[in-house]
Parts: sequence; structure tokens; C-alpha cells
Amino acid sequence: MPNDTRPNTGQEALALLKEGNVRYVESLTSTDPCMQKRPELINDQDPLAIILGCSDARVPVEIVFDQGLGDLFVIRVAGNVVAPSQIGSVEFAAEKFGTKLVVVLGHSHCGAVTACVEALINPEQNYSPNLQSIVDRIRPSVYNLHELATANGQDVDADELVDRSIRANVRMSVSQLKHGSRALEDLTNSGQLLVVGAEYDLETGKVRFLDV
Repeated sequence: MPNDTRPNTGQEALALLKEGNVRYVESLTSTDPCMQKRPELINDQDPLAIILGCSDARVPVEIVFDQGLGDLFVIRVAGNVVAPSQIGSVEFAAEKFGTKLVVVLGHSHCGAVTACVEALINPEQNYSPNLQSIVDRIRPSVYNLHELATANGQDVDADELVDRSIRANVRMSVSQLKHGSRALEDLTNSGQLLVVGAEYDLETGKVRFLDV
């Protein structure tokens, strides 16, 4: 969004969304194959993948993977953490639509992971109870890396720790999806569902799939 159109108030932001929806509705009559597909999605959907990604506005999942309407079942939460609601959402899509792939998508410069690293380096850091709950879900994936980094008594390189923690957090979320639900565990063990991790690079736009 150009700086001169960035809203200064909530009402201005709301007006921009309303204008955007008008343009979207007008585009539905276009010859774009993506838009022509929309009527088929009113009563049914058949997503090719489930994406558990971060809420970060710089990681628009459908754009990152060049997919259109109805192609992805997207779950977004800060830090791409796994909680019961996220597990339930994945279960729903996997069982309801028969989707065969789940991708846990982290990204570089993740604010939620950075907050967790900062909390470990500076225990005096204070967050709201709700934000703290997200930090606490990320903490196990970061803690061991932090302990290793400080074991020799040297100062911690915070940027490097964040980079490594982002991938560790993705791997932890993958493990939690595979083993935190009997339904998903059965699907993965039988080969009916593939759960993988990935990291999106904000600088290059590339997605690196982990351990695949």
C-alpha cells in the first residue's frame, strides 16, 4: 500500500476495505479463470493443501504459493503455534475435504519468535497474558537453543538465535500436529496425510521446505 493511502484511523481503514470489496465484486464478472471458478465454491470446496501459517501481514499465503480461490485451507495465528483450535481446524479440513497435505509455514523475522527469544534473554520482559500464552507455546522450541548458546558463558547472538528458533518452532508445530491428535496421527501413519514444515524468506520470497 502506498504511504499516501495508508489509513490514519480505523474508520479510514474500514473505508479502504469497503472500497476493495466493491472492486472484488466487480471483478467477479471478469474472464479471469480464478473468478470464473468462484460459483463452484459456494456449496463445496476441495483445497489441495492446509496451511498453518503466521498471522504476519507480510506473508499472504495464497500469493506466496500462487494459488487462487478455494485452493488452500488457511489457518493463521501469531507464531504459527499449535493449540487445540488449530489442531481442530486441521482435523476438520483433513477429514471433511480429504486434503492430503499440511504445511506449517514459518517466516524470517517472525515477531512472535523474536518476542520469545527476548523473553529468554531478558526475563524482566513483560507481555499481556494473551501474548504471553503465545510466547509460552513457542518457548520449548527456543529454550534448548538458548541454553546451548549460553552454555559457554558467551553473549547470545540474538539475531542468530531468532533465525534458528524460527525453524525449531516450525518443527515443533509439525510434531505437535502429527502426535497431538489421534485422528491426524492415524492419517499420517497410514500415508493419507503428509505434514511438513517450511520457512518463508521475506527478503527473497522463497519458501524453503524443511526435512523433506
